[in-house]
Amino acid sequence: MDEILEILSKDARRTPQEISKLCGKSPESVKKAIKEYEDGGIILQYKTVINKELLNGGRNSVRALIEVGIMPQKDLGFDSIAERIYNFPEVKSCYLVSGGYDLLVVVEGDSIQMVAEFVASKLSPMPNVRQTATHFLLKTYKEEGQIFKKSIKHKRLNISP
Repeated sequence: MDEILEILSKDARRTPQEISKLCGKSPESVKKAIKEYEDGGIILQYKTVINKELLNGGRNSVRALIEVGIMPQKDLGFDSIAERIYNFPEVKSCYLVSGGYDLLVVVEGDSIQMVAEFVASKLSPMPNVRQTATHFLLKTYKEEGQIFKKSIKHKRLNISP
């Protein structure tokens, strides 16, 4: 990956001046490269990683990973079904994967019941959806390369005779 992209992927708040110092390029060339990446669809969005467990006193939305087995459509494959699924507002991410299932869908809702209702009323009844398996996320340790909580180093107690 390009050095500019590498720096931005770790901290999107870096200015072109800071990036230019880190990679030995002029600020103008960094600005031009960033603009080209944005215009070319390589940089899609600048995003903040939020520790939602610390928001609202720990009360936050519920996220689930849903494995979806689908029957590909003739002449369309997986793409048209994936598009129908990822257009639901509850769906935050959608991936084509290898293995026992075809799609991995990340869904977010206000409660377990809302996620369950999405699966039962919107996802499972879709034509070409063969099966689903829902896994609720219980705790986040690391996301987008960011560790959420530093591990606590435990001191061993001295044992005296």
